[in-house]
Parts: sequence; C-alpha cells; structure tokens
Amino acid sequence: MYAIVEIAGHQYKVEKDQQIFVHRLAGEAGAALEFANVLLVDNDGDVKVGAPAVEGAKIEAKIVEHLKGDKVIVFKKKRRKGYKKKNGHRQALTKIVISNIVA
Repeated sequence: MYAIVEIAGHQYKVEKDQQIFVHRLAGEAGAALEFANVLLVDNDGDVKVGAPAVEGAKIEAKIVEHLKGDKVIVFKKKRRKGYKKKNGHRQALTKIVISNIVA
C-alpha cells in the first residue's frame, strides 16, 4: 500500500514505516503529524485518485528529528569583469516516519 501526499508544497510517494526528509515542519521531535492532502491511494491494485484530494484519506506521521541538509555551493562569475561571488546554503529539513495510511 502506498500513497502520494502533498507535504509543505511538495509531493511525496510514501509507504508505511518509510522515513523521508521534508522541508522544516513546525513541532518538536516525537510529535505526531497528520496530512489530509492525499492525492492518490493504492491499496494492492485498488487505486483511488482524488480530484484534487481523496476524501477521508489521511497520512499519520511522527517527527524523528530536525536537521540541516548537505551544503550547496552557489558560485557566480562574470568573465573579464572581475566579478566573483561565492555563497553556501544548507536547507533546513525534518526527518519524519510514516506510521499509518488511512484510506
């Protein structure tokens, strides 16, 4: 059984007991979450597609930890102009584990 759910503006394919990294969510580690914007649910071949969301479907999850992603280097340069700009970025992430899919 799997579902496609929208979390923080991004769509994820999730299964029970799966751990995923999403953009930073509010809440402490160990807090329970519930996502109601489920776009598709597949229960062993029985597919329910929402328009835009499946009615009555929800995803239950738990926050494992908050962390930062890998550093991404942003480098800008204009040749022959002496312009160079180096910047780094680390995305704030939340690791969640999917505890249940209710269809």
